[in-house]
Amino acid sequence: MPQAPLQQFYIPEEQSIYLLSHGDARKLKAWVALCQEQLEQLGYREIELVGKGAYGFVFAGVTALGDDYVFKFTRVNLPHHLQDRLEEEAFMLEQVDHPRVPRLIAFQRVRHQSILVMQRAPGHNLEEVSLREGRLSPRLVVRIADQLADILRTLRREFGPAGKPIVHGDIKPSNLVFDARDETIALIDWGSSVFAQLDANQQFVAANVMELMSDNLQQTNARLGDVYFIGEEQLNGALSSPRFDEQGAAGTLYALASAQSCRFGHRAIPATSLGLPVEFARMLDGMLDPDPRLRMRAGDHFIREMPRIARTVMIDLPEPAEAPLVPVWARPAGREIDTVVYSSRKAFLREEGAPETLNDVNDVQLDRYYKNFMQGMGETEKAFLAAVSRLGRYPVVGGLAVRWESDGVYIDTSLNLHDPELKAAFRSAVNNMVHLARAIYRQGIFKSCLFNARDTLHLERDSQAEPFVLEPGMRLHYEVSAVPELEDRTRLHSYFEDGPDPEEFLVLPEAIIIALEALNEIHHTGMIIFEALPRHLKIHSYYRLLDPSREDEFRARLEEILEAVGRIEGLGVSGFMKMPYKDTRFFPHAERQPERFYPRNPRQVAEE
Repeated sequence: MPQAPLQQFYIPEEQSIYLLSHGDARKLKAWVALCQEQLEQLGYREIELVGKGAYGFVFAGVTALGDDYVFKFTRVNLPHHLQDRLEEEAFMLEQVDHPRVPRLIAFQRVRHQSILVMQRAPGHNLEEVSLREGRLSPRLVVRIADQLADILRTLRREFGPAGKPIVHGDIKPSNLVFDARDETIALIDWGSSVFAQLDANQQFVAANVMELMSDNLQQTNARLGDVYFIGEEQLNGALSSPRFDEQGAAGTLYALASAQSCRFGHRAIPATSLGLPVEFARMLDGMLDPDPRLRMRAGDHFIREMPRIARTVMIDLPEPAEAPLVPVWARPAGREIDTVVYSSRKAFLREEGAPETLNDVNDVQLDRYYKNFMQGMGETEKAFLAAVSRLGRYPVVGGLAVRWESDGVYIDTSLNLHDPELKAAFRSAVNNMVHLARAIYRQGIFKSCLFNARDTLHLERDSQAEPFVLEPGMRLHYEVSAVPELEDRTRLHSYFEDGPDPEEFLVLPEAIIIALEALNEIHHTGMIIFEALPRHLKIHSYYRLLDPSREDEFRARLEEILEAVGRIEGLGVSGFMKMPYKDTRFFPHAERQPERFYPRNPRQVAEE
């Protein structure tokens, strides 16, 4: 059997605890409490959960002497070879000596539980900063780039006990902690790091002839980082090389400059359109180019010339507020919003006859997020889906429908942001989604619902043979508009306008469809999604009634829907979305955003 090109895999998206079954949520809370208890017994205080991924959880705490530490636990239900990864991470971190890399403190086992203890870098990770701020200023992007290049120069030197370059393997915004006080970064999470098999010139790195002759250099030792940021070579299982980290750095800098959460949008929204200095922007586009030779030349330029580029005098220029391309409503929420994005009708975004390169990799996360989500799509299509996912990182509810026709793109939105302070950053995320949609040339419709996971109803049963039973007091949550919101009835977007979704396999009972048809005649906006698993039914919803005079009728229809859930048979997902088509926006196709560079004389621009 040939070796699968990917050895390990994970994706950054994490499921809200409000989408877990009661049993799974209880187990998760109990396990987190147990980790905190163990850390307290070891003498640490002020313990908090600061992150979680497919492989483990990260806590922060303070020592008796006042030092800030980070503690990484592996998930206890992982196979042993994955649990051993934490010890390997500790070993690799021990090899790195750089002021921008938090030091390893200890690796220990407590009652069969592995714990990795590290220094805690002050500040917030750059993904959080990006979500809060939107596009980072060109000056700050260049400053971050200079520090990243410095870290990469150190990693590719042949030093340390093994005498080999080190590949971090997972450079991305959320693995860079930013201290706003002095604008410094720290590179964290060394779980994907390995010793390089090839050096930056693609020559074998080996201590002796016997190593060169061994099988180890015929098979990659690389671990797969986040597919939203790693380059083609790492994704396709090439031998590990410092070039991997150049690609991670390029994707990261591009994402921070453009307010995206991936590297894929560079064809539609090139770095040369982001107001960056000319040389820096062209270098970044070169590092993201499909031609591997150009990528390597641009990567060499990045490593060699970044100290000089960073000495360029730059100031933060006043940026005019970005005009919204589609409407965004900002309403302060009286309660917590835990946004989840559900998208359907994605299949048409795949290329015809695209090769299924990752079919031999058996990994649950890969199945869920890549093979069934993005594999077989072009770069811009992937970027578009990632842009829609990014909207879900904000406290927002509503939906959007994007329809591609031969003459351009028609976009309908109902986006209600529940934190007005984030409006500028959210607007950038929405505008990116529009720019990416305009660069996609095909015909079809894409729909996405954004709902609050805290409103999800959970019904459980002992086996698939039994019906789902409502618990007393279960209700579908809805909001009511204070006054009737009028619109042109002929342009009302019906639940049933586009027919059943070809990608949804749950057939709902007729009683639910009849109730939805009746609901369709009442002026409202919203969505409902049924997700039926063998022992668990999730009902996700978001409703806003726009005609308060019909509230009694509206509530009765929602109750009819719930009363019929016991008749649901089969497994799968089925969803319905209704939006008031007040303001369909049309955009002609646009393959690339126009060039826009940082001015040669910024002080003159600032004075104008």
